[in-house]
Parts: sequence; structure tokens; C-alpha cells
Amino acid sequence: MAKFTVNTTRLDPYQGFRFKIKVDGQYVAALNKCGALKKTTEVTPWYEGGDASGPHQIPGKTKYDAIVMEAGVTHDTTFEDWANKVNNFQGDAATSLATFRKDITIEVYNLGGQKVLAYNVYRAWVSEYQALPQLDAGGNAVLISTVKLENEGWVRDTSVTEVKEN
Repeated sequence: MAKFTVNTTRLDPYQGFRFKIKVDGQYVAALNKCGALKKTTEVTPWYEGGDASGPHQIPGKTKYDAIVMEAGVTHDTTFEDWANKVNNFQGDAATSLATFRKDITIEVYNLGGQKVLAYNVYRAWVSEYQALPQLDAGGNAVLISTVKLENEGWVRDTSVTEVKEN
């Protein structure tokens, strides 16, 4: 099978530096990094009576790893507002907990700026939020905030298909 069905002469895979994250239908500003989408299924040994050859290996529970995202510090409060829904010190926490889970979309773009892949992540919520990194008067680094998103699974958006590249 060809690596690409529309662009049959293309040999190189997509690069990982052109992407966007959508939360509540809006793109997150100044996003710098998005952690891997990873799931792991436990292996469960199963022994059959009368079969001395050893255990059979059958799939067990599947776990979806947390996704860590980094963004440059700007006036966009998407991550901070979301984190405050889980740990709300200013309002009624029970009300916040009703809406603290969100579905997000991770989009990947080719070098021409065309969307080539998308994944929908379900029931994500902020388990860890870092508003500011360590500050250093002698440094010149960009300020980066970090958010860790727990989730209940993800699937590829099959409506996003390979586009003809120029």
C-alpha cells in the first residue's frame, strides 16, 4: 500500500510542527507543544485447563495517557479558565464540576497549511496547570504555561482526508 493515496509521489511523512488545538470551538493561542496521543491495553494472561503450553494473552483494560500541552504566556485565558473549573476557589465548585470536561480537537497541517489529520479527544479535563514557569531576571526565555489533560479516549476524525498538494 502507498504511504499516500492522493499524493502518490510523496515519500516523506508529515512533520510535527504545524498543528492547532481547538477547545470550545476556538483555537488556543500561542500553543507551543502538544504531547503524544497514547493508549495502552493491558495484557491479561489466561490459562486453559489441559493446555500446558502456557498462558494465552488476551486484551484487558485500555488506558489513555494524559496529554501535556504548552503555550506561550499571553492574554488568552483558555487553559487558566478551564483549570479553574476543576479547582474553583471563587465560586460554587459544584457548578463548575458540571462543565469541567471538554471535548477537544487536535489538527495537523502540512507545509502548505492544509489540514491533513485531526483527532477528537473526549471528556478531557485539567489535572495539572502551571500558570508561569520559573522566572529568571538573568534569562531571556519565553514564558511558557503548561496544562496536563486527562481524557477518556480519542479517535481519528475520518472526515479529514488527504488533500492534493501542489
